[in-house]
Amino acid sequence: MNGTTRALPPMPARRALRRLLPYYHPYRWQVACGLGSVVLAAFLASVIPSLLQRGVDDIRAGATVNTILRLGGVMLITAVASGVLRFSMRLLLNSISRRIETDLRHDIFSRLSTLDASWYARWRTGDLMARLTNDLGAVRMAAGPAVMYLVNTIFGALFAMIMMVRISPLLTAVALLPMIGLPILMLRLGRLVHDRFEAVQSQFSQLTTRAQENLSGVRVVRAYRQEQAETARFVTLGDKYLAANMRLAKLNGVMNPGFGLLAGLGGAVTIGVGGRLLIQGNVTVGGYVAFGIYLAQLTWPLIALGWTTNLFQRAAASMTRVLELLDAKPLSVQDTGVASLPVAVGGTDAQQGGRTVEFRHVSFRYPRPVIVSEDGAARDANYEHTPDGAPPAESRWILRDVSFRIAAGGTLAIVGATGSGKSALMDLIPRFFDPQEGQVLLDGVDIRELPIGALRAELGYVPQEALLFSETVGENIGYGLEAPDRERLEHATGIAQLRDTIASLPSGFETRLGERGINLSGGQKQRTALARALARSPRVVLLDDALSAVDTQTEAAILHELRTALQGRTALITSHRVSAVRDADHILVLDDGRIVEQGTHEELVRLGGRYTQLLQRQQLLEAIEAA
Repeated sequence: MNGTTRALPPMPARRALRRLLPYYHPYRWQVACGLGSVVLAAFLASVIPSLLQRGVDDIRAGATVNTILRLGGVMLITAVASGVLRFSMRLLLNSISRRIETDLRHDIFSRLSTLDASWYARWRTGDLMARLTNDLGAVRMAAGPAVMYLVNTIFGALFAMIMMVRISPLLTAVALLPMIGLPILMLRLGRLVHDRFEAVQSQFSQLTTRAQENLSGVRVVRAYRQEQAETARFVTLGDKYLAANMRLAKLNGVMNPGFGLLAGLGGAVTIGVGGRLLIQGNVTVGGYVAFGIYLAQLTWPLIALGWTTNLFQRAAASMTRVLELLDAKPLSVQDTGVASLPVAVGGTDAQQGGRTVEFRHVSFRYPRPVIVSEDGAARDANYEHTPDGAPPAESRWILRDVSFRIAAGGTLAIVGATGSGKSALMDLIPRFFDPQEGQVLLDGVDIRELPIGALRAELGYVPQEALLFSETVGENIGYGLEAPDRERLEHATGIAQLRDTIASLPSGFETRLGERGINLSGGQKQRTALARALARSPRVVLLDDALSAVDTQTEAAILHELRTALQGRTALITSHRVSAVRDADHILVLDDGRIVEQGTHEELVRLGGRYTQLLQRQQLLEAIEAA
């Protein structure tokens, strides 16, 4: 990528992690109990060396056996209580971190479901999956374990230092002197951990994307004999991911020993200075022993502090990436409509009637392409500039000044060469995109004034590429229905000429499909998608070249059934086959995004223009195939 790409400014680490606070609110009492357990456990752990100090000094003073046994019993009870509290704190705080992770994942998925096609055009599936999995795992570690160990570190160190001061203020000051370098080490290494972990996550996103694309397109890879080439690309990305992890591992290798070294220096000072104080009688034997234990207790918080800092820096890097999804907003389609539709012509419920569809001087082009930077992140187009500093050129117009009206219950067909704008026109009706100019109206209401949910409830949409889910055939056909019944499913499959196919499947409607319906042929997938749209009994049916993979004989049977099924409903059909549209009430011919001809089949044939050329070309192809 050239140096002209301007990235969005990174969010400060503390502000990113602060966004986790609302997620603690539903579990505030569990958090309070968990943190309370941490503090009490740290306090009880600091009491045990004090009891040991008393025991040693009592033994030297000639205490009785009963006195020592009672003291040992108190130490045992204290240790058991501390252990129970440590179990409770882990149970509560670690479980809460899992719940927060789940809540975050639900919120992100809900947000992703509201975003428009323009937003998704800027992101790679593998990158999104990495943020939903790997990054959320790093955030979870900060939400639970890191908070738990941070509080334990603070209070454990505080209680230990209080007890150490009680034994000898001078020895405490001297032992803690090497710790002065701790804040400097934390600030320096913490920032490096954040940056290097962010690089690791970025490399992981690229690795995930490459794996996802290869697994989804395995047939293409094999057909073009690119197995070795793709393996080499994957290995290269894997090596980069390894290198990023090794840089992070080296930093961690410096961090924890650095904290340990500071603690070790404190221990050396304790042996020297403390031994002298013991000889001089300024510290008792029990106090000397207890001081050594307290210093050892202080060593673990120092090491844990390095580990906790590492976790928080990783989480801050991941949370910044997660917030790009959580704060994402549709780029071009905003769901702000509050208007409602009038009663449909020809019916009063969802099973009857159609809607009038109208385009008024509609012009549309796809959003500007996004330049993806070397870190794999998609950037907002507003931040992208050409080398001379000027904004990049807009994409070409896909539709230009398109106007037409199809009455409720009518059938409109749209034909044209590949790239003429047929699919783009269809995408504007469900508001996958909004036009830059003009209006799209449903029963006279601008669809931008309607709630998106209410608009799409009126539509049955079959795209060019039939997408099926890894569920049963029945669940795919009944997708979007609150309570799909067998009669409705069978009626829809009958129209789509799918009954024989379903009957041949091992478990009929209960047969589970593979990913994206891989165990069905292209034509079977298209007919299943058609049945899914018809099962909803929509008022407006959109068929975007929905029979392109179906043979001409099956297509004729489906079209015959559709003429009856669509009676009273509004239908818009795009097709590269004239045979699929010849019975439409009105036909539009698109060329380079403009309407160049329109009329009925007979009128267009008599005109002898572009439509006639398409018809003659199709007849020639059919004759060649039949020969």
